Amino acid sequence: MVEYRNTTLDRVFSAVADPTRRAILKSLRQGPATVTEIARSFPVSLNAVSKHLMVLERAGLVRRKVQGRVHHCRLVAKPLRQATAWLDHYRRFWEIRLDALEEHLAQKKRHTH
Repeated sequence: MVEYRNTTLDRVFSAVADPTRRAILKSLRQGPATVTEIARSFPVSLNAVSKHLMVLERAGLVRRKVQGRVHHCRLVAKPLRQATAWLDHYRRFWEIRLDALEEHLAQKKRHTH
């Protein structure tokens, strides 16, 4: 089984549980952006967007670089890859079980006909 520090995974999953934060990550896939540029896409205050960005930063999904009064943010994908690896373990687990169930039901059907 793939193991990662629970706190890292907890923060990543908590961060991506919010649709606004997922939308922020999606926008940062296009490249770095300032907090003001990011905030333009959302019907919430600049302060609210900044709070979402802090959650994403704590999860390691966003890095912020401050130049004077301008805050530049960029996506950091590594924690998402780690979360995907964790999920893949369970995807494989369930695929094996569902394949076995499918085979069991097919055998049962063949024996009843």
